[in-house]
Amino acid sequence: MAEAARGALPIRPWDEANRELVANVHPPDWPNPEPADRYHLVVVGAGTAGLVTAAGAAGLGARVALVERHLMGGDCLNVGCVPSKAVIRAARAWHEARSAARRFGGPYAVGDGDFAAAMARMRRIRAAISQHDSAARFAGLGIDLFLGEGRFVASDALEVGGAVLRFQKAVVATGGRPAVPPIEGLEEAGYLTNETIFELTELPRRLAVVGAGPIGCELAQTFARFGAEVTVLDQMPRILPREDGDAAEVVQRRMGRDGVRFELGVSVRAVERRDGAAVVRFERGDQAEEAGEVACDRVLLAVGRSPNVEGLGLEAAGIEYSKKGVRVDERLRTSNPRVFAAGDVASELQFTHVADALARIAIQNALFHGRAKASELVIPWCTYTSPEVAHVGLYARDAEAEGRAVDTLTVPLAEVDRARLDGEEEGFLRVHLA
Repeated sequence: MAEAARGALPIRPWDEANRELVANVHPPDWPNPEPADRYHLVVVGAGTAGLVTAAGAAGLGARVALVERHLMGGDCLNVGCVPSKAVIRAARAWHEARSAARRFGGPYAVGDGDFAAAMARMRRIRAAISQHDSAARFAGLGIDLFLGEGRFVASDALEVGGAVLRFQKAVVATGGRPAVPPIEGLEEAGYLTNETIFELTELPRRLAVVGAGPIGCELAQTFARFGAEVTVLDQMPRILPREDGDAAEVVQRRMGRDGVRFELGVSVRAVERRDGAAVVRFERGDQAEEAGEVACDRVLLAVGRSPNVEGLGLEAAGIEYSKKGVRVDERLRTSNPRVFAAGDVASELQFTHVADALARIAIQNALFHGRAKASELVIPWCTYTSPEVAHVGLYARDAEAEGRAVDTLTVPLAEVDRARLDGEEEGFLRVHLA
């Protein structure tokens, strides 16, 4: 199996599209430049937060170094937004084709879809989009790009590939990775995460999804629409626990009609290989007598994220961190006044658009002694199930926790003419007025 340069993880399958991807975002023959005497800004991590920070600072005339150990573009391009939205759209198209005759008098669709073709399309599009996050593009912006493991060696210096990068200011933007809970037998049985599920070229006949948050629900519905038998397991009593309960109920009903089974309010105790299958064993609550199991071909973990703080030498730079990530104040300053942090490594809300917004705050505050505050952001988000759940501002429970009384207006989509014409009567618009 071919690999990206400098010890990066294998990229599978090693087809033309993925070769193009790697050539753009981690060229195997990339020559690291000679470091400058001192940089205005060193950015560690070339995901969304790092790329926006580096490009924005360079555009303002700063001397910038950017360090990336794996693939430029980070999660969003490689294992997040781009591949997930491509396969979600493909699954939605399959669903629309199957339901066209019943819903709209359209033609009858017969036969199975081509999962491998849908995944190949995703890889081709991802490779084409990767030009925007490419090494060549960012070098062309006047940024010194270093591919390799970056590690702080002092409060004002970082080492990569034997070169020492001294800086006036730095931004840690190393992102996060899928959390892997300590489940008995999991490593031996094998599992997928969002970092590996997009490598699939064959549809699993049976898929168990551990986690009923946004990633788990999006991919569970997607693979069910592709034709897999999908079971979602979660310790919470309902899906999408951060969302409005009524909205989550609408999504769960739709997912159920798409063939997704749910085992909610359960704790996954073990995974074992048995008769060629992965068997997920669970208990409902803490009652061992209420145990059950799900046999599947693949297990997908979607139980949250862990920040990438290991191996960065944060201690050498006097940067405080915890298992939740790098500690920052509302201006994104770390405990080292020279160093800021942005994106998933320092944010509770781990969305690409949040990483972008935080990067812009980091630029202002690091280079111009600005006073921009992350706490002043009003952050929308969307879960890309069918139907989608979009949200901005406070939920009623959040307002009540702050002591605010709210009036709530709910408009069912069944009362909206356009929604009825589109055949999308499920769901509602809900506004909380303070």
